[in-house]
Amino acid sequence: MMKYLFAAVAALVLVASPQHGRADDSKLTVIVFPGVQNMPMFAAQAKGLYAKRGLNVEIKFTPNSDELRNGLAEGRYQIAHSAVDNAFALKDKANVDIAVVLGGDNSLNIVQPDIGSLADIKGKTVAVDAINTAYAFQLYEMLRQKGLNKGDYEVKSVGGTGSRLEAMTKDKTMVAAMLNPPFSVRAEKAGLKDMGTAAAALGAYQGTSAFVLRAWGKANADTLVKYLEAYVEGLRWSVDPKNKAEAVGLLVERLKLPEDIAALAYDSTKNDFNRDGAIDMEGVKNVLKLRAQFEGGTPAEPEKYLDLSYYQKARAGL
Repeated sequence: MMKYLFAAVAALVLVASPQHGRADDSKLTVIVFPGVQNMPMFAAQAKGLYAKRGLNVEIKFTPNSDELRNGLAEGRYQIAHSAVDNAFALKDKANVDIAVVLGGDNSLNIVQPDIGSLADIKGKTVAVDAINTAYAFQLYEMLRQKGLNKGDYEVKSVGGTGSRLEAMTKDKTMVAAMLNPPFSVRAEKAGLKDMGTAAAALGAYQGTSAFVLRAWGKANADTLVKYLEAYVEGLRWSVDPKNKAEAVGLLVERLKLPEDIAALAYDSTKNDFNRDGAIDMEGVKNVLKLRAQFEGGTPAEPEKYLDLSYYQKARAGL
């Protein structure tokens, strides 16, 4: 799913504590950022795709990356879908042994109306979730390509996508942010300006992914495979044109959107999901490259973070 840069620039995980074992593996709490990227999960709930596999799935919206990461590490959530970079940060910065088990979408980009080009951001302030997360790195690289290095602009951490949009609309000094639909659609309606997609500027990029604690995945392999089956089935249903009206209705209900905003958000993102939720390996490598570029060090190999065996079993079961 694309993330748009409006000059005011804006932005899960299958989690459970390994010591919790299999006390009740049919109940899963999934943490996500609000947005259209959750449409496959909304569909899996509404169409009974989890229930028919014996899963009771609760979806919770996170206010920021810290809550998502900490909640996964502490076992408060069994599943999280978020920028794949959040998984990398858990592994590399907090020494939490995670496994990325599913892809999701690519990524988009937005600015204030008086910003003519990204180079105009020099000396101004951009809004991010956290200063060391994926979409912040995307923004830094897009600005670098326009001749701006960190230090040429101020970075302010304001929280998740909704918070970034609110910051941009209330404070015109926030000139750019990474936003995903429906927030990018709302931003344009509010007069902010689309500056193109991050994918166009950066090339292949793995945006959303699902990751779990590696020990939890091993202890609950059957449950994890069933969850992934339901996700893929929900994704296939969501992007089928004949289901558009019903899918838009789910976005209206779950994200509390006006119908016109929901329809525009659906149209802007339905083609941005990776096929059947597959991981884009070149996109993963690009995320790791950007992370090393702005955090220091040498890009790690994707295999350090991935375990696609559950996904492969899920696909084979459909």
